[in-house]
Amino acid sequence: MRVRVVFFGILKDLAGCAAQELELPANATAADAWTFLARQHVTFERFAGSVAIAVNHHYSSGDTVLKQSDEIALLPPVSGGLGSTGDGMVPGSVVQLPLETAHCRLQRDLIRADRVVDPMKRGEDGAVCVFDGVVRNNTRGRRTLYLEYEAYAEMAIAQMEQLAVDALARFSVRSVRLVHRVGRLEIGDTSVLIIVASAHRAAAFDACRWLIDTLKRTVPVWKKEYFEDGAVWADGEPFPPEIPTAGK
Repeated sequence: MRVRVVFFGILKDLAGCAAQELELPANATAADAWTFLARQHVTFERFAGSVAIAVNHHYSSGDTVLKQSDEIALLPPVSGGLGSTGDGMVPGSVVQLPLETAHCRLQRDLIRADRVVDPMKRGEDGAVCVFDGVVRNNTRGRRTLYLEYEAYAEMAIAQMEQLAVDALARFSVRSVRLVHRVGRLEIGDTSVLIIVASAHRAAAFDACRWLIDTLKRTVPVWKKEYFEDGAVWADGEPFPPEIPTAGK
């Protein structure tokens, strides 16, 4: 059985490639694939407790049984590291941006906050809460030149849409919109925009905070920071307990 594996972050660097084809026996599991790869790339093993596995764009446990032509993604903690390809996509990917769902958009173009916020307002809204995440000019005292955001695009847009749907139900707000950008971002650019419209401010604030915090832990988007003296991947937040890692 042949499957395709895509690598992200430091795993991509250690593997020396963005993707590879893998031959596995019939009925092999995601854990079997990880074990094979950890033996082939011996430095992988130390990341077993922090790397998540996705099969066909869904977070998956190690006992997930694989099928011919499945795509397996090895995902470091999100908002952390992904080697740059220059266009915000996995090398070899045929996915074209922008990608858009009922409540979300993933794009390369500049995010114009006013063009997204103003059309969302309705007469019944008592509050519109906006989180506008912008690129700052320094990190821990190092001057930042620019950032590059990259995404596992199809999975990212699906995860964002599910967050929006969950927020609508959980907080009883009227409307939600999430926009995330990939590619090169300059200082002051918006990287992520979250808007919540609601009759009452408390629900709007709560939903907006929950959305950004959860997005930063679960949606497969990573950033690389470029400084005057080098470049590093931003530290990713650990996956929440409900997302199993390769070592479990």
